[in-house]
Amino acid sequence: MGTDLKGLIQKNKSEIIQNWFEATIQTYAPDTAQFYKGQKDQFGNPVGSMTSKGIAFLMDQLLDTFDPDAIKAYLDPIIRIRAIQDFSPSQATGFILLLKKVLRENLANELQNAANAMQLLEFESKIDQLCLLAFDLYMDCKEKIYEISANETRKRTFRAFERAGLIVDVSQKPKKMKDVNP
Repeated sequence: MGTDLKGLIQKNKSEIIQNWFEATIQTYAPDTAQFYKGQKDQFGNPVGSMTSKGIAFLMDQLLDTFDPDAIKAYLDPIIRIRAIQDFSPSQATGFILLLKKVLRENLANELQNAANAMQLLEFESKIDQLCLLAFDLYMDCKEKIYEISANETRKRTFRAFERAGLIVDVSQKPKKMKDVNP
C-alpha cells in the first residue's frame, strides 16, 4: 500500500477511530450503547474501555505491522465479551467490517482519486483478514462455552444420581464373598 492512503488515514486517525468505536457501540442495545459511550471510567465501564483501546490498537496494526499474535491479544477480550452476549457470529465479528464504511465516509473526497481508491481496496483486504481472525476467536470462545456447559451438566447429573444412590463407587473393593462353589 502506498503512503498516500496511509497518510490520509494517519491524518484522520483519531476521528476514524472515534467513528469506528461509535459504530461498534451502536451494535449493542440502545441503553447499553449509551452507557458504553457515556461512561469513560475503565473500572465503571470495562467493556467500553476495552473496546475503545482495542479498536485503537487494531487500527495501528492495520496501518503498520499486522502481527496476528499481537492482534489476537487485543481482539480476544472484545470477542469474548461479544461471544457470551446474544450476538450471532456475524454480529459478534461484524463490527470489524464497519471500519470499511467509516473509512469511506471519512475519506469520501480523497477516494475520488483512483490511486487512493485502489489503495483502499488493498487496505480493505487487511480488514477482511482481521475479521477472519475475529471469527476464529469467536468460534474458539463458543466452543469453550459449550464445553463448560456440557461439563457442568454432566457434573450436575452425576451428583443427582449419587444423591439418589444410583451410583456405586467402584474404587472401593467389595468385601470378600464366600466361595459358593463346592
